[in-house]
Amino acid sequence: MRLTNWQKMRRSATCLMLAAMLVLPLAGCFSSAGGGEEAATTGNTVNLIYYTIGDPDKDLKLVNDRINEVLARKIGVTITYIKVGWQDYEDRLNTLVSSGTPFDIAFAPDYANFAHRGAWLKLNGYFSNIGKSMYDAIDPIFWNGVQLDDGGIYGVPTNKELAVRDQWMYPDELVKKYNIDISKYKTLASLEPLLQMIKEKEPAYQPMELDKDSQNFFAIDGYQYVSDKYLPLMIRPLDPKSRVVNIFETAEARSVLDTLRRYYVQGYINEDAALRDNQGLKRGELVFWKAAGGGPLSENSWSKDRGYKLVANPVTPALITTESLRGGVMAISADTKHPVESVKFLNLLNIDPEVRNLFNFGIEGVHYTLDSKGQVVPKLPEDKEGNPIPGASPTYGSVQYTQGNWFILKTMGGEFPDPLDKWDQFRSSNKEAVRSSTLGFTPDLSMLSGKMQNIKLVWEKYFPSLMTGSVDVGTELPKFNEELDQAGINEVRVEVQKQLDAWRAAHPS
Repeated sequence: MRLTNWQKMRRSATCLMLAAMLVLPLAGCFSSAGGGEEAATTGNTVNLIYYTIGDPDKDLKLVNDRINEVLARKIGVTITYIKVGWQDYEDRLNTLVSSGTPFDIAFAPDYANFAHRGAWLKLNGYFSNIGKSMYDAIDPIFWNGVQLDDGGIYGVPTNKELAVRDQWMYPDELVKKYNIDISKYKTLASLEPLLQMIKEKEPAYQPMELDKDSQNFFAIDGYQYVSDKYLPLMIRPLDPKSRVVNIFETAEARSVLDTLRRYYVQGYINEDAALRDNQGLKRGELVFWKAAGGGPLSENSWSKDRGYKLVANPVTPALITTESLRGGVMAISADTKHPVESVKFLNLLNIDPEVRNLFNFGIEGVHYTLDSKGQVVPKLPEDKEGNPIPGASPTYGSVQYTQGNWFILKTMGGEFPDPLDKWDQFRSSNKEAVRSSTLGFTPDLSMLSGKMQNIKLVWEKYFPSLMTGSVDVGTELPKFNEELDQAGINEVRVEVQKQLDAWRAAHPS
């Protein structure tokens, strides 16, 4: 897929406007390693510019240098490893693509929309040669999930769990203390007696923690977004005849919002929820209920993040969706000057345990040690006397789902160790997952980009406060829907339904 003439013209015009904007912000938002952001060729070694999401680390350059030693030896490539903060990444990536700023590889959220814009290199021709090893290593269903309607594959998916389930986590200590059967609590309303008990008997704990990205509570009622959450159009994927709806016009949504409002008024939800960025799990923070998407054994990593043992229960089915398959895609810029080297890099990242573990855990002996079972035990930063600093953030960390094949990663030891057969358990779980009836469907809404932007602005105005219970539902929900209508959501819904009908006709179940 290449840029249309109109897209090329837009890029050129946008480039002139944004070039000056890019110079100063880059220094403050990016942490780069390897000598700047200009691709360079030294001798026979090609340098690739690689962007990914995550808070820049103190030791990022140290890890980048070690990565480059290994890559140069194995495939004649080095990288400039750039991390961009969680709240800034998508906007920064959009700016890079729109302005034509040079880069080679990037973590690709909103993968399909960027592909429709011509941002990513088509990879199909590489899978029979230099990319064959990674193509064979990654579960075929992931390749099906990233294949677009033109037959093109424009990114490399992370080989991981097929179904990302919504899970509710609780402190193991309180679950045992009050003899709570967490499997009984699968609806938002069912949590009320638990939250009331915690508020009364465990005042040190925040009963329920939410942030402005909130939680997809609508999935509990069987709904799935047709695109992304900024476009509040959903279907029920287990119903092959489900129609596209604005979720905020449904009775299910009103029930969810009313319950959240009640919880907020009663003091169960943190007061700053509508303003709080999604920060993951803050170490040591005492929280009774929190939700996250995860696969098998996710409570082990969540316990490590939180610093005390958590237990978790899935509240949505093990459903393979387009979103779950495209959640960890790495893509190559359509404008890269080094397509062959970029494919070689992604291929190695997905088949070579040394490279993959280096990206994920850092340098052995510096950022982690191996225990007697060969499992990774992270090292904490040390004080001046060489003693570990309790609760300190690690000097290097990765975002695992963004950087390639999980099944060649070492397992984690330490306080909350993974079972040695962790990846076998993942494979077994993948075999049991159920496919969504719309798996592979992605609407092309590029012709409605103006309406999409207006809808997103309305979403940003109302969604965080409504979905955290921070405002009166009876007052704000009608305003939200009215402004969504004015922004054009019904026209977008009609177009999505039209495309879905055509897709279903071409893909009979």
